Amino acid sequence: MKQLFSTTVAVALALSSFAQKSDGTTKSLVNAEKEFAKSITKKGDKDSYIEYSSANTLVFRPNPVSAKTFYAGQAKGMNEVSWEPNLAKVSRSGDLGFTTGNYEIGKTDKKYGQYLSIWKAENGTWKLAIDLGTESNKPLEKTTIRFEEPKDRYIPKFLNEKDQKASKDVILTTEKTLNTFLKTHGIAAFGGFLTADARLLFPGNNAIDGKEKILSFFNGMISKINLKTTGVDKALGSDLAYTYGIATVDYKADLRESFNYVFVYQKAADASWNLIVQAFVPADR
Repeated sequence: MKQLFSTTVAVALALSSFAQKSDGTTKSLVNAEKEFAKSITKKGDKDSYIEYSSANTLVFRPNPVSAKTFYAGQAKGMNEVSWEPNLAKVSRSGDLGFTTGNYEIGKTDKKYGQYLSIWKAENGTWKLAIDLGTESNKPLEKTTIRFEEPKDRYIPKFLNEKDQKASKDVILTTEKTLNTFLKTHGIAAFGGFLTADARLLFPGNNAIDGKEKILSFFNGMISKINLKTTGVDKALGSDLAYTYGIATVDYKADLRESFNYVFVYQKAADASWNLIVQAFVPADR
């Protein structure tokens, strides 16, 4: 009986690893995301998040907290949540990627929102690095699916801690420059840092796609934004990176609010770093 139990556990672990298997493609990441969603339906969020998280995974609930710590303290897992990615991208080095899309909670009194998950490849499997969700209205239109495969494959050379820090400092400098421009040029400064097909996730709104629509949204309601970066990570292939921190938002309606934010950057042909995803979640202060 003991041998049978051990065999069953081994098979379950093997199937779990297969579901999360990373081969450096966006397709493998999307498959991992979908299997993660199925896992929550079957086992609940507590067990699934612990399984799909690493020791360093952060979940925003609403402030960033260790996923292992947060879910270890949950008494019962929730499984009445479903989601589907409609935008995903993986770095050339295959070690970092993100997925985002719509989610639904509940069966009768449904709640809707947008999520952003950042994933890192560890020992051949995808593990969550960052996970957050922000509430929105029920989507009225179907979002065009964009699963972008890496343009080529880059096998990174070994980087020591000094090299990795220098690489991440480039992103921190970019965000510091963005924040300086936001102070001197106002909300229009985002125009110089957004990709043409960027996405914005902002509480109470469906996903906003496209640079011009994002700028129109910001200009319509926000007068100032101040960013305080608290974390950064970057793909070894040096084409994708993300930051997170606190954003202080001053609305035109004479109101100030604090948000946790996660920004995803991608490297352009001219070596500049631009925002491809911005996600904001109200901060618990």
